[in-house]
Amino acid sequence: MARMAAKKKSTRKPQKIDKIANFSDEEEMQTYYDMLLIRRFEEKAGQLYGMGQIGGFCHLYIGQEAVVTGIQMVLKDGDQSITAYRDHAHMLAVGLSPNGIMAELTGREGGLSKGKGGSMHMFSREKHFYGGHGIVGAQVPIGTGLAFANQYNGSDNVSIAYMGDGASNQGQVYEAFNMAKLWNLPVVYIIENNQYAMGTAVHRASSQTDFSQRGSSFNIPGVKVDGMDVRAVYAAAKDAVEYARENGPIILEMLTYRYRGHSMSDPAKYRSKDEVQRMRAERDPIEQVKMRILEGNLATEDELKDIDKKIRAIVTESADFATTSPEPDPSELWTDVLIET
Repeated sequence: MARMAAKKKSTRKPQKIDKIANFSDEEEMQTYYDMLLIRRFEEKAGQLYGMGQIGGFCHLYIGQEAVVTGIQMVLKDGDQSITAYRDHAHMLAVGLSPNGIMAELTGREGGLSKGKGGSMHMFSREKHFYGGHGIVGAQVPIGTGLAFANQYNGSDNVSIAYMGDGASNQGQVYEAFNMAKLWNLPVVYIIENNQYAMGTAVHRASSQTDFSQRGSSFNIPGVKVDGMDVRAVYAAAKDAVEYARENGPIILEMLTYRYRGHSMSDPAKYRSKDEVQRMRAERDPIEQVKMRILEGNLATEDELKDIDKKIRAIVTESADFATTSPEPDPSELWTDVLIET
């Protein structure tokens, strides 16, 4: 039987992460592509929902693209990630097929979970993505368990557990924090602070709005990060993942913003249109990269339009695949329920 490796103690403290990574030309172009793919995919998902092709709930990631893109860049093969119900972007970020993701949204046989998971419950063991989860905060103890397994099995892999600012108020999150620090588990907790927990502004729902300090009573260090700048996310994630591999849990608060409502059923009347337009105009994560590309002469406006055109074609193909793929056979109700060993 595998034995849990003893975690060496370290006096190393995480540094305040306020630096910006210097991206190569290739990294600038790749992050632009990756974030634009997420943006266009989510826009198309919103359209399909409006057409009645997607049922149930649907939570879009529009505005938050820099977070998962920057973090995914620093992970190595075998590192795991787990998130909540705003998970389509995470699936794209780990390299899964847009066709399979969109087909899952529409509940079709060609979906990544054979049409049985829908928007909130996608999963890929191959890519070490352990799901979107519909129960608020439920993914955090599971992500902590993944870190425990890594330590127990003597692996140096790290678990990335995403949650929202609202989920960070759940009791099970603090139970997980306590266990993670007690055993110095290799886990990075990502709090995506998009300013609103469902329809409630952060300052109305949380007595402590500095989410980077949510682990302070457990001696878990935390850092605030500009979640609208992919270079800042990358720099913070790189340091945090290295810290977690050596020393145990750490929290990154990603200061980000969602442009749409909490879900497709949320008209978001609790905030002004001016607020959203101001964020789009001044802080949009994709436009920031686009401006750097143009100012650095890495590509022309026409070349960027060609990239957008290619991405739109990929997304259109995914929508066509999703709406023409057959529905699951009723017998699928009985499959993937139990693993026999």
